[in-house]
Amino acid sequence: MDTITNLWNNLENSLGVFIPTIIAVILILIIGLFIAKIIKKIVKNVIKKTGVDDKLKSNVKLSDFVSKLVYLLVLIFVFILALNKLGMTEVLDPLKNMLNGFLSFIPNIIGAGLVGYVGYMLAKIISELVGMSGDTIQNMAPKLKLPENINLVKIITKVVFIIIFVPILIAALNILNMDAISVPASLMLSQLLSSIPKIIMAMLILIIFIVGARFVSDLVKDLLNSMNLNEFAKKIELDSIIGNANIVSLIGKLVYFFIVLFGIMTAVEKLEFQNLTEILETVTSYAGKIIFGLVILAIGNWIASIAYKNFAKNEDNKFIGAIVRVAIIAIFLAIGLRTMGIADDIINLAFGITLGTVAVTIALSFGLGGREAAGKQMHKIIDKFNSKTDSK
Repeated sequence: MDTITNLWNNLENSLGVFIPTIIAVILILIIGLFIAKIIKKIVKNVIKKTGVDDKLKSNVKLSDFVSKLVYLLVLIFVFILALNKLGMTEVLDPLKNMLNGFLSFIPNIIGAGLVGYVGYMLAKIISELVGMSGDTIQNMAPKLKLPENINLVKIITKVVFIIIFVPILIAALNILNMDAISVPASLMLSQLLSSIPKIIMAMLILIIFIVGARFVSDLVKDLLNSMNLNEFAKKIELDSIIGNANIVSLIGKLVYFFIVLFGIMTAVEKLEFQNLTEILETVTSYAGKIIFGLVILAIGNWIASIAYKNFAKNEDNKFIGAIVRVAIIAIFLAIGLRTMGIADDIINLAFGITLGTVAVTIALSFGLGGREAAGKQMHKIIDKFNSKTDSK
């Protein structure tokens, strides 16, 4: 009986000590939950009033995310107090360390957030100020011969926004001590900033060359039109090479193309893109050879046309005129292709085969089926020679 009485007394004493602790823990949890909800609501309303949710336009609202995060942090703090009241200190040590680490990081998060937000607003304001001169900037597009569907104002405002916001964003990452992201980003930014003067210089050079190319091409077209080059091209039958294209317009486009190409080469050289510079130099060299070869072909076609017309004045000489025309075109074609640097050995072989074919064709035509025609041609030549001799 004494044993039961002692057990009951011990239980009564333990409950008498533990009940106030349990009541205190319950009160801590209730009050903490109430405070957590109030803080959550306040944080959510404050963030909503800033209008960040509308500006970010994200599926996850920033106000909901931050308010829930604050709510959970307050609850963790309340649970720590409750467990501490129960004397469970060993269980709380890892949780306390985690919470202390996170709380010590909160100033960095707030600082990074403020820096990022200020940078975003600053970049937004400056880019919008640049966009206010939109009409003036957009009017430059036709002068630079840019496509009409390109919104030059939008491109420039985006570039200005990025140039301002990216350095501030990297500074915000530095505040967070995120070296894995901030260090490579800082290196990239420093390289970009050091390249900005070169980029601006290259853009100015390119713009000057584009404007100059337009002016020079228009000047060349006016000069060639005053010389009636189109009529001259028709007389020398240049249509057989270029088709129905306007020769003056074609030359103007070529002038514009090469001036702009030289501008691109100069701009790329300023940017110190060595490989791209070498590629452009190679392209320019081959383009010059091809154009010079086409000029040779045009001259050959002109000479062949003149020769054929002189022979064709006499009906009996049309066949010979056609042969002469083919031979002249073949010669100039070989010279033109050789100038272009296209397979010299193949061109020499083809040229020899062509002339050999023409010679064999003439020999066979006179030897097999055209003896009488050949005799008549020889009699005519001898009669003309005799008549000239007698007149002397």
